[in-house]
Amino acid sequence: MEVELDGRHLTLEALEAIADGAPVTIGAQARRRVERARAFVEERFASGEAIYGVTTGFGRLANVPVDPNDAALLQLNLVRSHAAGTGAPLDERLVRAAGVLRANSLSAGHSGVKSETLDLIVGLLNRGVTPVVPCQGSVGASGDLAPLAHMTLTLIGEGEAFFQGERLPSATALERAVLQPVVLGAKEGLALINGTQVMTGIAALGVLRAERLAAAADVIAAMSLEAFHGSERVFDRRLNELRPHPGQMQVAKNLRALLTGSEIVQSHAECGRVQDPYSFRCIPVVHGAVRDTIAHVRRVTEIEANSVTDNPLVFPDDGEFLSGGNFHGEPIALAIDILKVAISELASIGERRLYLLLNAEDRGLPLFLTGRSGLQSGLMIVQYTAAALVNDNKGLAWPSSVDSIPTSAGQEDHVSMGMTSANNLVRVLDNVEGALACELLGALAATDFRRPLRSGKGTHAAHDLARRSIAPWGEDRVPAPDIEAARALIASGALATAAALSS
Repeated sequence: MEVELDGRHLTLEALEAIADGAPVTIGAQARRRVERARAFVEERFASGEAIYGVTTGFGRLANVPVDPNDAALLQLNLVRSHAAGTGAPLDERLVRAAGVLRANSLSAGHSGVKSETLDLIVGLLNRGVTPVVPCQGSVGASGDLAPLAHMTLTLIGEGEAFFQGERLPSATALERAVLQPVVLGAKEGLALINGTQVMTGIAALGVLRAERLAAAADVIAAMSLEAFHGSERVFDRRLNELRPHPGQMQVAKNLRALLTGSEIVQSHAECGRVQDPYSFRCIPVVHGAVRDTIAHVRRVTEIEANSVTDNPLVFPDDGEFLSGGNFHGEPIALAIDILKVAISELASIGERRLYLLLNAEDRGLPLFLTGRSGLQSGLMIVQYTAAALVNDNKGLAWPSSVDSIPTSAGQEDHVSMGMTSANNLVRVLDNVEGALACELLGALAATDFRRPLRSGKGTHAAHDLARRSIAPWGEDRVPAPDIEAARALIASGALATAAALSS
């Protein structure tokens, strides 16, 4: 379905839909605001008033006047000089998310761009032209200058873009998509490259991915606990309501539902063991804290997705240009850093559960979950892989926002480094997905040793679904394809959905 942007009501789900190819349009009221703001910019420009970035230089050069006759060249020079990114291109889906946010922010009518310029951004999205944007070069204030400059190059027919699977000069990509480049007018270059849309786009898709990982982690943890002969009493409603964090209570509820009717759990009800290791006993506490953090980051990201973050901002109804610091990435940078830390914990605790499953002879499971230990290694090295991913996250989760390196001759003396956080978030999410996939393989193999006892309603459905694409472990084989198959079940949401529909 077509998504309408108005600068005020974009949801993360709608953003993801557009990033995945849904068509987009600009609402009528938003278009009127954009046109009103543009008329005001042109009116004030014609008056000869000194306006930052319109009749002056940028950054430390803010007090250097520029001849009004050079207004267009000023904007062109700005875009070209700021396209100083380096590194591998960002994934097209992430760039599309940034494009959605850029269009939504401009639709609020406080940036002063021409309607034609906004329409071209929408045209790129609708016709599948994606600017080539290097992943490095932004310090997160004034926003994502370098990445957004690379995005803007495509609008003026310069730089490179992806189109129909090819990496092409932007001019060629536009021609093939039947789109015309724009000529930037006064203020437009500044409006297009000043803002937090790239890091926010990565954060937005990251939040949704984190939510899917958290849902899968609950299912996999339930499967692991069940196969480990762990106690379900830690999910008791009474216990968890005495520490009423929303996430903790939700996770406990999820685990109760997933394990309902489990013959495996009931088979050891009188075993005499009092407590399980923390990675099983504290599932509601740890998974719940992660969920609460994701919820906080979602709120921050939704606000940022509907914010105007360039500078100066236009208030035509008040007859004013206002310069401020909305471009500073601190709100979203801190949120991304918190998300990195929180989501890493799902991998950390999941790897510990896998380790215990592979070393649970005292609970009736063979070492490394193979019936022929010694001759076979079973899932021994799968746990090594999970451990390596957890270790990688320890460095990646370090908060980039605690650092600041002054730029622009000291004018921009405190920056957020939010783009570094965003790039690392993508890798953290990949690692968490991989570590959970490794735990899933362990949970599946351990559960097979508990048959013919039936699993709980939710865990049984998850096990059956996974076994359609991942064969039982018999003789040693290459586990890498199994890990990838498990990752696909987690990333798609299929595993969590199957479990939820059955529990």
